[in-house]
Amino acid sequence: MSKVAIVTDSTAYIPDDLVKKHNLTIVPLILLWGNEAFEDGVTIQPSDFYTRLSSAKVMPTTSQATIPAMQTAFEGLVEKGFDVLGIFISSKLSGTVQSAMQGRDMMMKGADKVAIVDSLNTAMAMGFQALTVARAAEAGENLAACVKLAEAARDHIGVYFAVDTLEFLHRGGRIGGAQALLGSALNIKPVLSLQEGKVESVDKVRTKSKVLDRVLEIVVEQTGGRTPVRLATLHANAEDEARALLAKATAQLNPVETVFSSVSPVIGTHTGPGTVGLAYMAGM
Repeated sequence: MSKVAIVTDSTAYIPDDLVKKHNLTIVPLILLWGNEAFEDGVTIQPSDFYTRLSSAKVMPTTSQATIPAMQTAFEGLVEKGFDVLGIFISSKLSGTVQSAMQGRDMMMKGADKVAIVDSLNTAMAMGFQALTVARAAEAGENLAACVKLAEAARDHIGVYFAVDTLEFLHRGGRIGGAQALLGSALNIKPVLSLQEGKVESVDKVRTKSKVLDRVLEIVVEQTGGRTPVRLATLHANAEDEARALLAKATAQLNPVETVFSSVSPVIGTHTGPGTVGLAYMAGM
């Protein structure tokens, strides 16, 4: 029986130690900055990105993971005897799922050994989904069972976050139902989330400290007493706030796993610096 290998993309920002431990393959999205192209998390790291962004005259843009990168990742794993499950950023935010499908279609052989799941999410919400499936694969589950598990996991994950400004989401066209907040008073801080794969506003609060407390309150509500709980904070050049949020969340929810992660350059292009969020998986 073939073993199952898991492929995901760089917007999950799964820490390197977990990527190595569970033999995950990460396909990078692309950051375009003037005449330069970078592979997200490969040729540009978050720290370098936010430093450059602070003084940039030209703003970066982003592009989906490439079709050749997907094809190469899939073919390499199939040649090693694996069945492959790809779990990627919401198709309502990026064309990466489409790239994966096209990359699979271009394979010379073994395309039938590759399955693709739209996470309808991103960040460590998708990361926990990928890790859960990778652990099941390590325990011997086949491709069909892994696909079923990945699809079921979509109902057990989420991410809530606060941004310093909606301008970056607006500029990148990723703002969804939060569009109406653009005309709000400057001191309004929205709580944003991915709802059915799109960025939506779920609440608004008047200060940054209160908005992060509200993020935690919502995650507590969403987890609803389900166990086990896995938590991850994410931040765009706001490490202290993210660490404080993770400490508070850990004290309240007693998670079996916690992850501290930086927002990848591709996602940071759309959220902007100062973003802090909390991702979770609960009940599986």
